[in-house]
Amino acid sequence: MRSAVIVDAVRTPIGKGKPTGALHDVHPVDLLAHSLRAIVDRSGVDPALVDDVITGVVSQVGEQSFNIARRALLAAGYPESVAGVSVDRQCGSGQQAIAFAAQGIIAGTYDVVVAAGVESMSRIPMGSAAAGTADLNGRAFDERYPHGLVGQGISAELIAARWDISRREIDEFSLRSHDRAATATKNGLFDDELAALAGLTADEGIRLGGNLADLAGLRPAYHDESIARRFPEIGWKITAASASQISDGSSAVLLMSDEKAAELGLRPRARVHTIAIAGDDPLLMLTGILPATRKALSRSGLSIEDIDLFEVNEAFAPVVLAWSREFGVNVDKVNVNGGAIALGHPLGASGARLATTGLNALEQRGGRYLLQTMCEAGGLANATIYERLG
Repeated sequence: MRSAVIVDAVRTPIGKGKPTGALHDVHPVDLLAHSLRAIVDRSGVDPALVDDVITGVVSQVGEQSFNIARRALLAAGYPESVAGVSVDRQCGSGQQAIAFAAQGIIAGTYDVVVAAGVESMSRIPMGSAAAGTADLNGRAFDERYPHGLVGQGISAELIAARWDISRREIDEFSLRSHDRAATATKNGLFDDELAALAGLTADEGIRLGGNLADLAGLRPAYHDESIARRFPEIGWKITAASASQISDGSSAVLLMSDEKAAELGLRPRARVHTIAIAGDDPLLMLTGILPATRKALSRSGLSIEDIDLFEVNEAFAPVVLAWSREFGVNVDKVNVNGGAIALGHPLGASGARLATTGLNALEQRGGRYLLQTMCEAGGLANATIYERLG
Protein backbone atom coordinates (compact mmCIF):
# COMPACT_ATOMS: atom_id res chain seq x y z
CA MET A 1 0.00 0.00 0.00
CA ARG A 2 1.18 3.51 -0.77
CA SER A 3 2.31 5.65 2.12
CA ALA A 4 1.69 9.37 2.53
CA VAL A 5 4.88 11.06 3.67
CA ILE A 6 5.66 14.58 4.81
CA VAL A 7 8.60 16.18 3.04
CA ASP A 8 8.49 19.57 4.73
CA ALA A 9 6.35 21.86 6.87
CA VAL A 10 6.44 25.60 7.45
CA ARG A 11 4.44 28.34 9.11
CA THR A 12 4.41 32.06 9.60
CA PRO A 13 5.12 33.50 13.01
CA ILE A 14 1.75 33.97 14.70
CA GLY A 15 0.57 37.54 15.10
CA LYS A 16 -1.81 38.95 17.68
CA GLY A 17 -5.32 38.94 16.27
CA LYS A 18 -6.05 42.60 16.80
CA PRO A 19 -5.72 45.81 14.77
CA THR A 20 -2.36 46.48 16.43
CA GLY A 21 -1.04 42.99 15.62
CA ALA A 22 1.96 42.69 13.33
CA LEU A 23 0.03 40.77 10.65
CA HIS A 24 -3.18 42.79 10.71
CA ASP A 25 -2.34 44.66 7.51
CA VAL A 26 -1.62 41.42 5.61
CA HIS A 27 -4.59 40.36 3.48
CA PRO A 28 -5.59 36.73 4.21
CA VAL A 29 -4.84 35.73 0.61
CA ASP A 30 -1.31 37.09 0.97
CA LEU A 31 -1.01 35.54 4.43
CA LEU A 32 -1.73 32.08 3.02
CA ALA A 33 0.29 32.69 -0.15
CA HIS A 34 3.36 33.35 1.98
CA SER A 35 3.35 29.83 3.45
CA LEU A 36 2.44 28.27 0.10
CA ARG A 37 5.39 30.01 -1.53
CA ALA A 38 7.73 29.11 1.31
CA ILE A 39 6.92 25.40 1.25
CA VAL A 40 7.91 24.96 -2.42
CA ASP A 41 10.90 27.28 -2.13
CA ARG A 42 12.27 25.35 0.86
CA SER A 43 11.71 21.91 -0.67
CA GLY A 44 12.69 22.78 -4.24
CA VAL A 45 9.60 20.99 -5.54
CA ASP A 46 8.21 22.33 -8.82
CA PRO A 47 4.75 23.69 -7.88
CA ALA A 48 3.46 22.35 -11.20
CA LEU A 49 3.69 18.88 -9.62
CA VAL A 50 1.17 19.79 -6.90
CA ASP A 51 -2.16 18.06 -7.54
CA ASP A 52 -4.14 20.03 -4.98
CA VAL A 53 -3.79 22.67 -2.28
CA ILE A 54 -6.17 21.69 0.52
CA THR A 55 -6.59 24.57 2.94
CA GLY A 56 -8.26 24.80 6.32
CA VAL A 57 -10.07 28.08 6.97
CA VAL A 58 -12.92 28.54 9.43
CA SER A 59 -14.48 31.95 8.79
CA GLN A 60 -15.16 31.62 5.08
CA VAL A 61 -16.60 35.08 4.64
CA GLY A 62 -15.35 38.37 3.21
CA GLU A 63 -11.65 38.25 2.39
CA GLN A 64 -11.49 34.58 3.39
CA SER A 65 -14.42 33.49 1.22
CA PHE A 66 -14.77 32.34 -2.37
CA ASN A 67 -12.31 29.45 -2.01
CA ILE A 68 -9.29 31.30 -0.64
CA ALA A 69 -7.10 28.27 -1.42
CA ARG A 70 -7.36 28.89 -5.16
CA ARG A 71 -6.70 32.62 -4.96
CA ALA A 72 -3.77 32.15 -2.58
CA LEU A 73 -2.02 29.49 -4.66
CA LEU A 74 -2.27 31.78 -7.69
CA ALA A 75 -0.97 34.66 -5.58
CA ALA A 76 1.93 32.42 -4.54
CA GLY A 77 2.91 31.93 -8.19
CA TYR A 78 1.72 28.35 -8.62
CA PRO A 79 0.73 27.44 -12.20
CA GLU A 80 -2.90 27.92 -13.12
CA SER A 81 -3.13 24.14 -13.58
CA VAL A 82 -2.89 23.59 -9.79
CA ALA A 83 -6.21 23.02 -8.02
CA GLY A 84 -7.20 24.29 -4.58
CA VAL A 85 -10.03 23.71 -2.13
CA SER A 86 -10.99 25.21 1.23
CA VAL A 87 -12.29 23.04 4.07
CA ASP A 88 -13.93 23.81 7.40
CA ARG A 89 -13.84 21.43 10.33
CA GLN A 90 -13.69 24.37 12.70
CA CYS A 91 -10.51 24.43 14.84
CA GLY A 92 -9.31 21.19 13.26
CA SER A 93 -9.53 22.45 9.68
CA GLY A 94 -5.77 22.52 9.07
CA GLN A 95 -5.38 19.04 10.54
CA GLN A 96 -8.27 17.83 8.42
CA ALA A 97 -6.50 19.25 5.35
CA ILE A 98 -3.53 17.00 6.17
CA ALA A 99 -5.87 14.03 6.62
CA PHE A 100 -7.62 14.62 3.30
CA ALA A 101 -4.25 15.00 1.57
CA ALA A 102 -2.91 11.76 3.07
CA GLN A 103 -6.09 9.86 2.23
CA GLY A 104 -5.96 11.05 -1.38
CA ILE A 105 -2.32 10.02 -1.69
CA ILE A 106 -2.92 6.57 -0.17
CA ALA A 107 -5.93 6.07 -2.47
CA GLY A 108 -3.88 7.00 -5.53
CA THR A 109 -5.86 10.13 -6.37
CA TYR A 110 -2.90 12.39 -5.62
CA ASP A 111 0.87 12.16 -5.88
CA VAL A 112 1.78 15.56 -4.39
CA VAL A 113 -0.39 17.75 -2.16
CA VAL A 114 0.08 20.86 -0.08
CA ALA A 115 -2.09 20.79 3.04
CA ALA A 116 -2.38 24.26 4.50
CA GLY A 117 -4.33 26.52 6.81
CA VAL A 118 -4.98 30.20 7.31
CA GLU A 119 -6.93 32.54 9.56
CA SER A 120 -6.72 36.30 9.88
CA MET A 121 -8.80 36.78 13.00
CA SER A 122 -7.94 40.47 13.25
CA ARG A 123 -9.49 41.13 9.83
CA ILE A 124 -12.23 38.45 9.85
CA PRO A 125 -13.40 38.15 13.47
CA MET A 126 -14.39 34.77 14.86
CA GLY A 127 -18.07 34.09 14.19
CA SER A 128 -18.24 36.38 11.17
CA ALA A 129 -19.59 33.62 8.96
CA ALA A 130 -22.76 33.41 11.07
CA ALA A 131 -23.17 37.13 11.72
CA GLY A 132 -26.73 38.29 11.13
CA THR A 133 -28.12 34.75 11.03
CA ALA A 134 -31.44 34.66 12.84
CA ASP A 135 -31.64 30.87 13.16
CA LEU A 136 -28.46 28.84 12.84
CA ASN A 137 -29.89 25.47 13.90
CA GLY A 138 -33.30 24.90 12.39
CA ARG A 139 -36.25 23.15 14.01
CA ALA A 140 -35.09 19.52 14.19
CA PHE A 141 -31.76 20.37 15.86
CA ASP A 142 -33.49 22.49 18.50
CA GLU A 143 -35.98 19.68 19.14
CA ARG A 144 -33.11 17.30 19.85
CA TYR A 145 -31.37 19.83 22.12
CA PRO A 146 -34.28 21.77 23.63
CA HIS A 147 -32.16 23.34 26.36
CA GLY A 148 -29.62 24.56 23.84
CA LEU A 149 -25.87 24.26 23.69
CA VAL A 150 -23.33 26.66 25.18
CA GLY A 151 -20.25 28.55 24.07
CA GLN A 152 -16.86 26.90 24.13
CA GLY A 153 -15.74 28.81 27.21
CA ILE A 154 -18.67 27.35 29.15
CA SER A 155 -17.89 23.89 27.78
CA ALA A 156 -14.35 24.28 29.08
CA GLU A 157 -15.73 25.28 32.50
CA LEU A 158 -17.91 22.16 32.49
CA ILE A 159 -14.83 20.05 31.72
CA ALA A 160 -12.93 21.66 34.59
CA ALA A 161 -15.84 20.83 36.90
CA ARG A 162 -16.27 17.25 35.71
CA TRP A 163 -12.57 16.41 36.01
CA ASP A 164 -12.21 18.44 39.23
CA ILE A 165 -9.39 20.58 37.82
CA SER A 166 -8.41 23.39 40.16
CA ARG A 167 -7.84 27.04 39.30
CA ARG A 168 -4.22 26.65 40.39
CA GLU A 169 -3.66 23.71 38.02
CA ILE A 170 -5.18 25.73 35.20
CA ASP A 171 -3.01 28.77 35.91
CA GLU A 172 0.13 26.64 36.28
CA PHE A 173 -0.55 25.02 32.93
CA SER A 174 -1.01 28.41 31.27
CA LEU A 175 2.27 29.72 32.69
CA ARG A 176 4.02 26.55 31.55
CA SER A 177 2.83 27.11 27.98
CA HIS A 178 4.34 30.61 27.88
CA ASP A 179 7.55 29.47 29.58
CA ARG A 180 8.03 26.63 27.11
CA ALA A 181 7.30 28.84 24.10
CA ALA A 182 9.66 31.53 25.37
CA THR A 183 12.42 28.96 25.97
CA ALA A 184 11.92 27.40 22.54
CA THR A 185 12.10 30.83 20.92
CA LYS A 186 15.23 31.77 22.85
CA ASN A 187 16.94 28.48 21.95
CA GLY A 188 16.04 28.70 18.25
CA LEU A 189 13.79 25.64 18.31
CA PHE A 190 11.25 27.32 16.03
CA ASP A 191 13.79 28.64 13.55
CA ASP A 192 13.49 25.75 11.08
CA GLU A 193 9.71 26.05 10.84
CA LEU A 194 9.27 29.81 10.55
CA ALA A 195 8.96 31.95 7.42
CA ALA A 196 9.17 35.55 8.63
CA LEU A 197 6.50 37.91 7.33
CA ALA A 198 5.86 41.66 7.54
CA GLY A 199 8.84 42.12 9.83
CA LEU A 200 7.57 39.50 12.29
CA THR A 201 10.24 36.92 13.02
CA ALA A 202 8.85 35.30 16.18
CA ASP A 203 5.44 34.51 17.64
CA GLU A 204 3.93 37.72 18.93
CA GLY A 205 1.73 36.46 21.76
CA ILE A 206 4.34 34.92 24.07
CA ARG A 207 4.36 36.68 27.44
CA LEU A 208 7.46 36.86 29.60
CA GLY A 209 7.77 37.25 33.34
CA GLY A 210 4.29 36.15 34.43
CA ASN A 211 3.69 34.43 37.76
CA LEU A 212 0.90 32.64 39.58
CA ALA A 213 0.03 35.69 41.65
CA ASP A 214 -0.59 37.69 38.48
CA LEU A 215 -2.85 35.00 37.05
CA ALA A 216 -4.68 34.47 40.34
CA GLY A 217 -5.80 38.08 40.23
CA LEU A 218 -7.55 37.72 36.86
CA ARG A 219 -11.34 37.50 36.81
CA PRO A 220 -13.17 34.56 35.20
CA ALA A 221 -13.73 35.31 31.54
CA TYR A 222 -17.03 33.49 31.00
CA HIS A 223 -19.05 34.03 34.17
CA ASP A 224 -22.76 34.34 33.40
CA GLU A 225 -25.54 34.26 36.00
CA SER A 226 -28.02 32.44 33.78
CA ILE A 227 -25.42 29.79 33.00
CA ALA A 228 -24.51 29.56 36.69
CA ARG A 229 -28.14 28.76 37.52
CA ARG A 230 -28.27 26.09 34.82
CA PHE A 231 -24.93 24.54 35.80
CA PRO A 232 -24.31 25.18 39.51
CA GLU A 233 -21.32 22.82 39.44
CA ILE A 234 -19.23 25.31 37.45
CA GLY A 235 -16.49 26.90 39.54
CA TRP A 236 -15.64 29.72 37.09
CA LYS A 237 -11.91 29.07 36.85
CA ILE A 238 -11.01 30.04 33.28
CA THR A 239 -9.57 33.47 32.55
CA ALA A 240 -8.23 35.15 29.45
CA ALA A 241 -4.83 33.76 30.42
CA SER A 242 -5.97 30.12 30.29
CA ALA A 243 -7.69 30.32 26.90
CA SER A 244 -6.08 30.22 23.47
CA GLN A 245 -5.19 33.55 21.92
CA ILE A 246 -7.04 35.08 18.97
CA SER A 247 -4.42 35.23 16.25
CA ASP A 248 -3.36 35.69 12.63
CA GLY A 249 -1.22 33.16 10.76
CA SER A 250 -0.83 30.50 8.09
CA SER A 251 0.92 27.17 7.70
CA ALA A 252 1.66 24.62 4.98
CA VAL A 253 2.70 20.95 4.90
CA LEU A 254 4.04 19.24 1.76
CA LEU A 255 2.90 15.63 1.41
CA MET A 256 3.47 13.08 -1.33
CA SER A 257 3.56 9.36 -1.90
CA ASP A 258 6.68 7.55 -0.79
CA GLU A 259 7.26 6.53 -4.42
CA LYS A 260 7.08 10.14 -5.58
CA ALA A 261 9.51 11.28 -2.90
CA ALA A 262 11.99 8.62 -4.04
CA GLU A 263 11.52 9.61 -7.67
CA LEU A 264 12.25 13.26 -6.84
CA GLY A 265 15.20 12.40 -4.62
CA LEU A 266 13.58 13.89 -1.53
CA ARG A 267 14.04 12.58 2.00
CA PRO A 268 10.70 12.27 3.81
CA ARG A 269 10.66 13.61 7.34
CA ALA A 270 7.69 11.54 8.51
CA ARG A 271 4.80 9.45 7.35
CA VAL A 272 1.15 9.81 8.25
CA HIS A 273 0.75 6.63 10.26
CA THR A 274 -2.89 6.74 11.41
CA ILE A 275 -5.86 9.08 10.97
CA ALA A 276 -9.01 9.18 13.12
CA ILE A 277 -12.01 11.46 13.55
CA ALA A 278 -14.62 11.27 16.29
CA GLY A 279 -17.66 13.04 17.67
CA ASP A 280 -18.74 13.48 21.28
CA ASP A 281 -21.27 15.33 23.43
CA PRO A 282 -21.82 18.73 21.76
CA LEU A 283 -22.61 20.30 25.13
CA LEU A 284 -19.21 19.42 26.56
CA MET A 285 -18.06 20.02 22.98
CA LEU A 286 -14.30 19.90 23.58
CA THR A 287 -14.03 16.29 24.80
CA GLY A 288 -13.98 14.77 21.30
CA ILE A 289 -10.21 14.43 21.67
CA LEU A 290 -10.81 11.53 24.08
CA PRO A 291 -12.62 9.16 21.69
CA ALA A 292 -10.52 10.41 18.77
CA THR A 293 -7.31 9.52 20.61
CA ARG A 294 -8.68 6.11 21.58
CA LYS A 295 -9.71 5.43 17.98
CA ALA A 296 -6.32 6.49 16.60
CA LEU A 297 -4.45 4.26 19.06
CA SER A 298 -6.75 1.32 18.36
CA ARG A 299 -6.31 1.62 14.60
CA SER A 300 -2.57 2.11 14.83
CA GLY A 301 -1.83 -0.91 17.01
CA LEU A 302 0.17 1.38 19.27
CA SER A 303 -0.29 2.06 22.95
CA ILE A 304 -0.19 5.45 24.62
CA GLU A 305 3.22 4.46 26.01
CA ASP A 306 4.58 4.07 22.46
CA ILE A 307 3.99 7.74 21.69
CA ASP A 308 7.01 9.95 22.29
CA LEU A 309 5.40 13.39 22.05
CA PHE A 310 1.89 14.82 21.94
CA GLU A 311 0.43 17.98 20.46
CA VAL A 312 -2.96 18.61 22.07
CA ASN A 313 -4.42 21.93 21.04
CA GLU A 314 -4.64 24.34 23.95
CA ALA A 315 -8.08 25.70 23.18
CA PHE A 316 -8.47 26.04 26.95
CA ALA A 317 -6.17 24.71 29.65
CA PRO A 318 -8.75 22.26 31.16
CA VAL A 319 -9.13 20.52 27.79
CA VAL A 320 -5.51 19.39 27.79
CA LEU A 321 -5.47 18.66 31.52
CA ALA A 322 -8.57 16.45 31.30
CA TRP A 323 -7.07 14.61 28.31
CA SER A 324 -3.78 14.01 30.16
CA ARG A 325 -5.68 12.60 33.15
CA GLU A 326 -7.75 10.26 31.00
CA PHE A 327 -4.69 8.78 29.31
CA GLY A 328 -2.22 9.04 32.18
CA VAL A 329 0.15 11.13 30.09
CA ASN A 330 2.66 13.33 31.89
CA VAL A 331 2.28 16.89 30.64
CA ASP A 332 6.07 16.97 30.23
CA LYS A 333 5.46 15.13 26.93
CA VAL A 334 2.62 17.41 25.78
CA ASN A 335 3.14 20.61 23.77
CA VAL A 336 6.80 20.62 24.72
CA ASN A 337 7.49 23.92 22.92
CA GLY A 338 4.32 25.61 24.15
CA GLY A 339 0.81 25.64 22.75
CA ALA A 340 -2.00 27.90 21.64
CA ILE A 341 -2.27 29.63 25.02
CA ALA A 342 1.15 31.15 24.35
CA LEU A 343 1.67 30.85 20.60
CA GLY A 344 -1.88 31.69 19.53
CA HIS A 345 -4.69 29.90 17.70
CA PRO A 346 -5.34 31.17 14.16
CA LEU A 347 -8.27 28.81 13.74
CA GLY A 348 -7.89 27.35 10.24
CA ALA A 349 -4.09 27.38 10.41
CA SER A 350 -3.63 25.70 13.78
CA GLY A 351 -3.93 22.07 12.65
CA ALA A 352 -1.04 22.37 10.20
CA ARG A 353 0.83 24.57 12.70
CA LEU A 354 0.66 21.87 15.38
CA ALA A 355 1.92 19.29 12.89
CA THR A 356 4.78 21.59 11.89
CA THR A 357 5.81 22.36 15.47
CA GLY A 358 5.31 18.78 16.64
CA LEU A 359 7.40 17.23 13.87
CA ASN A 360 10.23 19.65 14.58
CA ALA A 361 10.10 18.80 18.27
CA LEU A 362 10.06 15.08 17.45
CA GLU A 363 13.21 15.47 15.35
CA GLN A 364 14.91 17.64 17.95
CA ARG A 365 14.29 15.00 20.64
CA GLY A 366 14.96 11.95 18.50
CA GLY A 367 11.49 10.49 19.02
CA ARG A 368 9.61 8.17 16.69
CA TYR A 369 5.88 8.79 17.16
CA LEU A 370 3.88 12.00 17.51
CA LEU A 371 0.17 12.06 18.28
CA GLN A 372 -1.72 15.26 17.44
CA THR A 373 -5.32 15.91 18.44
CA MET A 374 -7.59 18.95 18.35
CA CYS A 375 -11.01 19.65 19.80
CA GLU A 376 -13.51 21.29 17.48
CA ALA A 377 -16.85 23.07 17.73
CA GLY A 378 -19.85 20.77 17.72
CA GLY A 379 -18.16 18.05 19.77
CA LEU A 380 -15.75 16.90 17.05
CA ALA A 381 -12.04 16.08 17.08
CA ASN A 382 -9.25 14.92 14.80
CA ALA A 383 -6.42 12.66 15.90
CA THR A 384 -3.37 11.86 13.77
CA ILE A 385 -0.29 9.79 14.50
CA TYR A 386 2.92 10.60 12.62
CA GLU A 387 6.01 8.39 12.45
CA ARG A 388 9.37 10.09 12.05
CA LEU A 389 11.52 8.68 9.25
CA GLY A 390 15.27 8.73 8.89
